[in-house]
Amino acid sequence: MSGRVFEFGLLGLLALLWGSSYMWISVALDTIPPFTLITLRVGLASLVLLGILALCGLKLPTDRQTWWLFFIQSIVNSTGPWMLLAWGQQSVDSAVASVLNSTSPLFVFFFSLVLMSGSERPAIQQLFGALAGVAGIVLIVGTGALESLGGAFMPQVAVLAGAALYGIAAIRGRRFAHLPPMVTAAGTLICATATLLPFSLVLDQPWALQISNESLTAAGVLSVFCTAFAFLIYFRLINTIGSMGTASQAYLRSGVGVVLGVVFLNETLDLETFAGICLAIFGVLLINWKRNPKPAAKEAAQESAS
Repeated sequence: MSGRVFEFGLLGLLALLWGSSYMWISVALDTIPPFTLITLRVGLASLVLLGILALCGLKLPTDRQTWWLFFIQSIVNSTGPWMLLAWGQQSVDSAVASVLNSTSPLFVFFFSLVLMSGSERPAIQQLFGALAGVAGIVLIVGTGALESLGGAFMPQVAVLAGAALYGIAAIRGRRFAHLPPMVTAAGTLICATATLLPFSLVLDQPWALQISNESLTAAGVLSVFCTAFAFLIYFRLINTIGSMGTASQAYLRSGVGVVLGVVFLNETLDLETFAGICLAIFGVLLINWKRNPKPAAKEAAQESAS
């Protein structure tokens, strides 16, 4: 039980890190263009993880197959969703984007229903938990936000596609159960950096930018804490509480944003928002309630042995 409490603590920490990333992104974007910011985010995070790997005596794999898997993971885990979200949010209200982007646990549920079997096949209570989480997000952002749903059709589809990629990433992350989470996080972020760097150089010409100290500090926090450490926690949780349990942090992120606004920006917490936070937390608990999945590495070993 104490082990699961620790993992749920990490889930809350992951939601805090990724939930606060929107605040740091808004500060960094004042003087750093989007492509350069994303490149800086994953590039610095890669360097941080490489330094930790060296201190721990761990090495990156050298076979081409693993690096190809890292590259695919980087597309579905970071570069793909971030690009889709950045493009979609140019025409989609942030409230609608929050709702659409929080549907990744639903995608995990339906993808897992088709692709998985045995103990990893999702239960019906997890579907109810996923639906409760989405309902909680709707209450948090306000039911009026849904009035524009369907207006900017293609941009909204792009945001929804980003959520689907997050769902695929959570399922694919099990492929790396045989590797330490730190190695998987570093390899994925290195591939993301290699993919994004040419776009930054061509589109933004970063050498000509005049970046403020505030934006640089925000980008540093975003890279070290909201990316390097967050990805390390993310790949650990996939191996411990499973794909859908890890994806359920999407329901906690909006609540984190509200709490940060109340604490640091003197915003008020109305009854509807509070009810939404409670419903989102209930969805997360329902997704993870009384589940004791085997770690992915152990289950994979048992399957190979049989």
